[in-house]
Amino acid sequence: MKRNPLWFLKFSKSLIFPKAEKKSIARKSLYGAVLCIGLSIVPLVVVTSVTNGMIDGMTERIIGLSSSHIQAFVAPNISKVKTAQAFEQYAENAAGCRGVVAAYPEVEISALAAGKNGRSGIELRAVEPEIFIKNKSFANLFEVCEGSLSNFINPAEDSKRAPAVIGKKMAEDLELHQGDVFRIITTRTVGERIVPKLTAFSVSAIVSSGYQELDQFWVFIPLESAYSSLSMESANYNIMIETSDAFSPELVAVQKRLSDFFGRYANIYRWDQIHNAEFENFSSTKVMLVFVMMLIVLVATVNISSAIVMLVMERQKEIAILKSIGATPVGITAAFLLAALSCGAGGLLIGLPVGIILTVFSNQIVHGLEKLVNVFSAMGGGAEVHLMDPAYYLSKIPVEIPVNQVILIAVSVLLLSVLVSYLPSRKAGREKPLDILRKN
Repeated sequence: MKRNPLWFLKFSKSLIFPKAEKKSIARKSLYGAVLCIGLSIVPLVVVTSVTNGMIDGMTERIIGLSSSHIQAFVAPNISKVKTAQAFEQYAENAAGCRGVVAAYPEVEISALAAGKNGRSGIELRAVEPEIFIKNKSFANLFEVCEGSLSNFINPAEDSKRAPAVIGKKMAEDLELHQGDVFRIITTRTVGERIVPKLTAFSVSAIVSSGYQELDQFWVFIPLESAYSSLSMESANYNIMIETSDAFSPELVAVQKRLSDFFGRYANIYRWDQIHNAEFENFSSTKVMLVFVMMLIVLVATVNISSAIVMLVMERQKEIAILKSIGATPVGITAAFLLAALSCGAGGLLIGLPVGIILTVFSNQIVHGLEKLVNVFSAMGGGAEVHLMDPAYYLSKIPVEIPVNQVILIAVSVLLLSVLVSYLPSRKAGREKPLDILRKN
């Protein structure tokens, strides 16, 4: 043993792959533990990857389409917002601040929309028509379901009604299609009375961000049309401000410079301040899912400990012989720990590739299951089922493999495999040869 300091490596190999094939319940338990670890890693990788992709996709849409990186809430009674041209110029001046990439003026009004099938409360957003081209988030994240945005950006000169872009869910609720006319109802005060004001718009395009909870009440109209046709008494004036990176630590400094620029005429908030509740909810959900999955992995690794106990009992004679010719307790312990580590690594070799493959094809798998479920649902006379309902989730899973978290999972599995096997391995190293031989 002294001539070969790495003898325990050969002994560890013989524990898992003995040269002479013989019945071994312990070795079968080890192989079963490897399979259990592999099966437990698959859902952990899939859940972690899909959760990250979904949360990142929702976050991207909330930041890009709702508040932008920084949002300025401008006072409604200043001269800078009295006309569309003045408001646009005000936003353009804000874009000159260091660290600001672009600034988009927006007027928000809570109103009522009347279509062919009833009415619905809406969040009216009056924006520059070119925002669907200039703003990368608007250009990339909005999917045109019907109509064309070109009619909104460059309306026909002979058009009798101003164009509007509406969300897919609202179009379904009000039974509206491209080219249909609907009315927006705002309110104004005449004397002591509140009087409704009706303005007709034509549906230019129907869009979806893929996240219905975000866009179901949105109606976009040209900024100029809001000033010329609607009551502005209850309007909120915002400027969506983009920087180079929404997650940059420099965002706080940019916020400070914008506060200095606007002074007392606007309140400036970062996206993480505006949507603090949503992102805390996302983070807690993500942590809880990973915690539950790690518990499953922990239970799977406990099987390794049971297998090692059985392996120690089967190999007691070999342990006694090795210790009789000079094997150290540390070497025996290391051999069994190495066997446990190999089992954990084997589970990773099974679970990680399968989990990554399932993640990459997650959209195809979900759509396939959806079709299968709907076949059985139709046979039973049930309603159509949507496994990825955009009312609660994104309609398409953004596939993302979190490399850092996958590495953390791999390291955690290997550490757990060693930790749960330490006590039986240590007991094997402390066995006394005479006691073992006397028992057998």
